[in-house]
Amino acid sequence: MIEAALDALLIITDPSRLVFVALGTVLGLMIGVIPGIGGLVGLALLLPFTFSMDPYTALAFLVGVQSVTTTSDTIPAVLFGVPGTTGSAATVLDGHPMAKKGQAGRAYGAAFTASVCGGLFGAVVLAISIPILRPFIMAIGTPELLVICLLGLTLVVSLSHGALFKGLVATAIGLLLATIGDEPQTGELRWTFGSFYLWDGLSLVPVALGLFAVPEMIDLGASKRTIARNGDKMSAWDQLEGARDAFRNWWLVLRCSSIGTFLGSIPGLGSNVIDWISYGYAARSLPDARETFGKGDVRGVIAAESANNAKEGGALVPTLAFGVPGSASMAILLGAFLIHGIAPGPNMLGAQLDVTFTLIWTVALANILGAGICFGLAGQFAKVAMVRAGLLVPLVFGIMVIGAYQGAKDYADLIVLLSFGLLGWVMKRLSWPRPPLILAFVLGGLVENYLFISQLRYGFGWMIQPLPAVVLLVISFLLLRPLVVRFLPGWEKFQTRKGAPPRTAARDARTEDGKTATSGVVHARGGELFADLALWAVVVGLMLYVYLSSASWPAPAKMLPQAVAVGGLLAAGGFFAFRALGKIPPLRAEGSEPLPAILKQVAWLLALIVGVRLIGMVPAIAVFALAYMMIEGKVRPLHALLLVVPFIGGILFLFHEMLHIPWPQSLLGDLFPDIRKLTERLI
Repeated sequence: MIEAALDALLIITDPSRLVFVALGTVLGLMIGVIPGIGGLVGLALLLPFTFSMDPYTALAFLVGVQSVTTTSDTIPAVLFGVPGTTGSAATVLDGHPMAKKGQAGRAYGAAFTASVCGGLFGAVVLAISIPILRPFIMAIGTPELLVICLLGLTLVVSLSHGALFKGLVATAIGLLLATIGDEPQTGELRWTFGSFYLWDGLSLVPVALGLFAVPEMIDLGASKRTIARNGDKMSAWDQLEGARDAFRNWWLVLRCSSIGTFLGSIPGLGSNVIDWISYGYAARSLPDARETFGKGDVRGVIAAESANNAKEGGALVPTLAFGVPGSASMAILLGAFLIHGIAPGPNMLGAQLDVTFTLIWTVALANILGAGICFGLAGQFAKVAMVRAGLLVPLVFGIMVIGAYQGAKDYADLIVLLSFGLLGWVMKRLSWPRPPLILAFVLGGLVENYLFISQLRYGFGWMIQPLPAVVLLVISFLLLRPLVVRFLPGWEKFQTRKGAPPRTAARDARTEDGKTATSGVVHARGGELFADLALWAVVVGLMLYVYLSSASWPAPAKMLPQAVAVGGLLAAGGFFAFRALGKIPPLRAEGSEPLPAILKQVAWLLALIVGVRLIGMVPAIAVFALAYMMIEGKVRPLHALLLVVPFIGGILFLFHEMLHIPWPQSLLGDLFPDIRKLTERLI
């Protein structure tokens, strides 16, 4: 084995191959920065360019791309609260609040250090564990996979900061949203309302961007301040402080890397789940984490990022050893294996062991190189946090709209983006946790599939099998403990001690023009209390509708929706019961920007989406950015033009010329086909 490892090192360090590893790493970093693209799309786009390469070079190039997309996706997650890929959604929870505090550099330093440590850990484990893990992986069945998914949901629900019932309801809504579309077992069309777009269900990218990115940009535009609320500029020392944070928490890095590697080796889970499970584990196991996570705790960034990169090494285990892709991206890589005449399986541990170690060395080199590049460029990216909202918001909205359109390449993706943006803002304002909803949406298909197979094969007996039974007991403990402690003496004093500032207090932030803007968490006013109760009424109505409307469906189609609806009603009943007993903390609304300013930002986004339908995406983004900068940002027309022209040029070069993304057709192009032909289908 050592001889094969040394031979592989000689192969991969050949200068011609190192160039392609470096090129793949750079392209992977670029793909990770762009919201909505992700490693899966990147691999699919770059696969044809490897046909003329030798197998070692081709696989090293593609693995280099895949290994670092979860490193650079931290950049937009920290700066804008926009996950570059769905694998960085958990990083948003603490990374973006750190940026608001002027600690973007520290967040980057911690994230990149944790990423490279996690990536190297995954590579090492991959090197030594394929023969060891094989019997464990083969022993995992659908009941085990089902309870792992449920445990991940429970860990995230338990982070709801005193809003457990809201977290449970958010999870129920996410699972129900995942059931929209064609049910695979029976072909039943569930809640499509005659729309062909909904036959395949809602797309993840616009849902995720809507829930997390749109509310942040709306609040930023309404506040008219910069992302960072103090004027300190980031220096190399900030990144160094973040790196020291990662090394100080080395035991956390090791544990979360282990979680990422192990879960990454289980086919079907993927990065959409792993970072949340790792984040939830850290929040439950670290001292005081339940009070600080989600508010700018660097340990939350470290937990998510170390697992995120470690999972790449783990995902290669079943891909190489059994020919079973550990994730959707690994399925593309498996295709590359077959194209180049390499058959994954036992031979990868024998006759083709040099190929296996070539990939291991590539994962290690790509992580080191990717982290180094990110460290070098992070200072430049962090300067974006000091840019005025009037300049930054329209550019981010433009990229966001393009990213959302990658969901199903349908104009309806933009409607989903706006709808979930409004839902996300309401949830944020009323302190309803959003992470359980998005994780449940991601896991919904897996949960339903595993539940159906487990029930079909074992009946209810799957619950008493050894591993599922233990995990279900852990889940019960995690959910019941915070309810039981509310009846213990001293609970109210504990809530006051760990709670938000007093009713009249709010943190002040100075905008660039010296005006004072309040932000942070404050006790809710009467209107917000009414809105919260109204939202609960909507939830109860939704759960009743789901249960009744699915009653006539075949058993496989209604099994999960009805179970979730009953669970949602029980959670709502629990909320009102605990509220009547005085065991629910006072509602604390997040943010304090006036409603007219918020509605104005929503109107701008709506105008952009309507403009895409009228005149095309690229022209609409150009007009929107110019108008927003001049009206909201008070920028002179010439200066706005000098900013927008290179921005649109970059969009055209990257998305139109390089990635060949199809643009949505506009009414203007329908009326004047010659214009569409002249602009190469941009309109």
